[in-house]
Amino acid sequence: MKFSFKITVIIGLLIFPFSHSLAEETAKKELDVKIAEVQTTVTKHKGKFNDQVIDYTVTASDTHLKNDKDEAIGSIFSIAYTKDNVKDASKRPITFMFNGGPGSASLWLHMGVFGPKRVDVPSDGTNAGAAPYDVIDNPLSILDVTDVIFIDPIGTGYSKVIGKGEGKDFWGLNEDAQSVAKFIQIYVTKNKRWNSPKYIGGESYGTTRTAALVKELQQGYNSMALNGLILVSSILDFQTTDGGSANDDPYVNFLPTFSAIAWYHGKVDKEGRTLETFVEEARNFAINEYSVALLKGNRMTEAEVKNITTKLSLYTGLSEEYLKNARLRVNEFRFMKELLRDQGKVVGRLDGRYIGTDEDEAGEVFEADPAGYGMSAAYTAAVNDYFSRDLNLTRDARYEVLSSKPGKEWNWKQEKGWTGGYPAFGHYVARGMRQNKDLRVYVANGYFDLATPFFGTEYTMAQYGMDPKRITMEYFEAGHMMYLHHPSLEKLAKDVRQFILNGTK
Repeated sequence: MKFSFKITVIIGLLIFPFSHSLAEETAKKELDVKIAEVQTTVTKHKGKFNDQVIDYTVTASDTHLKNDKDEAIGSIFSIAYTKDNVKDASKRPITFMFNGGPGSASLWLHMGVFGPKRVDVPSDGTNAGAAPYDVIDNPLSILDVTDVIFIDPIGTGYSKVIGKGEGKDFWGLNEDAQSVAKFIQIYVTKNKRWNSPKYIGGESYGTTRTAALVKELQQGYNSMALNGLILVSSILDFQTTDGGSANDDPYVNFLPTFSAIAWYHGKVDKEGRTLETFVEEARNFAINEYSVALLKGNRMTEAEVKNITTKLSLYTGLSEEYLKNARLRVNEFRFMKELLRDQGKVVGRLDGRYIGTDEDEAGEVFEADPAGYGMSAAYTAAVNDYFSRDLNLTRDARYEVLSSKPGKEWNWKQEKGWTGGYPAFGHYVARGMRQNKDLRVYVANGYFDLATPFFGTEYTMAQYGMDPKRITMEYFEAGHMMYLHHPSLEKLAKDVRQFILNGTK
């Protein structure tokens, strides 16, 4: 049952001196029209989450961001789920969530695991096909323990540059974090939630944003101390995954993921092993033997090359000849194409369980990600259908699910005067933990994730003096979006629920 009403707020037009020319007045009016409308849609709902029946309000709204001159420059769209009839909302946890890209809207976490509705796609990594899709109640949603606000950064969803703003004001490592931090500060002020326990969660690049927000929100005397970070398929330090002739780190970090996917597709010896024990063997081989071999390079003897090549073949399912020709260095894209080449198939990047067929079998990399095209249409249909049917939310603009424009124009400079190198955000989390004794971190890792390999995340979490007692690392027999896999969906929801409960005083 639901009741709905729609509120539209029109910002007043600026008054210009009559001395302005007609052209100037026209330009000003065009600018006003561009920033005039703030739309807010509010609906009332009832749902059952974790066996608790809850009345809740959904507020889908725009929030305008302004520059130092008090001029509107950006509009952030968000969907807030808040429990009704709470005696003291200031004590109820609040969680802000977003996805990655950069350039992705928040529909994946929203419609995949944490919202009150979810799209039900095949659990076994098979293609979801065409509509209709099942959009079902999600009793696993965490609304029983926290209010949740899903944020679409500028350039995604319905969020956009407005007024005097430009894309460069938002599309960058620091710019993005600053704009999302400003939104969070506005939200908690407007809704009287400064004293609520606060959690921030992201997926993929959204974990990078989460780490950057630790810096933006916690440092300084206007600080907002956070209770917890929820990192789903984490990427904080980019040297762990961004390979090249001058960086061997990714080859080491991807190896345990190659092993897990080779295991899943039956390309390695499973006798007497479980997935977990085989992955642990691969970890030990990667850090103790493979990394040393890469460091030695052509200083290895023929016997050493033969030994390491044989072992690498046993852990990756790739032929010794192929590995030798690749100088022992196989990136994730080559692996996706090569593992099942003998079957005329390629494996997915976001989730190695998915398989697809390319136009030909001779290429070095796949033509498209089978995991991406295997489920993206279902999520796009689900979120748009849910908006219109359940939230009475209809807009003329297209909901930008994943836009390439922000990413193409992204400013990857982390510091002023930066001249090169890989962005690194792990130390932001470590510093945040040192300065806030209550800050804890939950990390969800997919064994079959070739976008953000779990061994790279393990590397980051072992650095910078982080307190391991406040870091929870969990693993799932799925990929980047582990919630596509039904057992992993249940585990992730349960884990995050307990993580929030553990942080509630």
